[in-house]
Amino acid sequence: MTKGSNFWVIGGEFGSMNFHKLVEGSAQVQGPFKTRKEAEDAWRVVSEENRHKAGVRFSIVEEPSRAA
Repeated sequence: MTKGSNFWVIGGEFGSMNFHKLVEGSAQVQGPFKTRKEAEDAWRVVSEENRHKAGVRFSIVEEPSRAA
């Protein structure tokens, strides 16, 4: 039996425009969300809240399903 995937919204403020390293203390994790739609809704909110900050990025990631 497998458990469904979870979705997460992760990101924060990056130290440079190459988006390789987060500024310490800026990391944000939201979730888990049971559907991609729920994660997308959360991503839109957090992205809109930070749209004026060029160095802030968020992504949706899917947690792999695991066997029970």
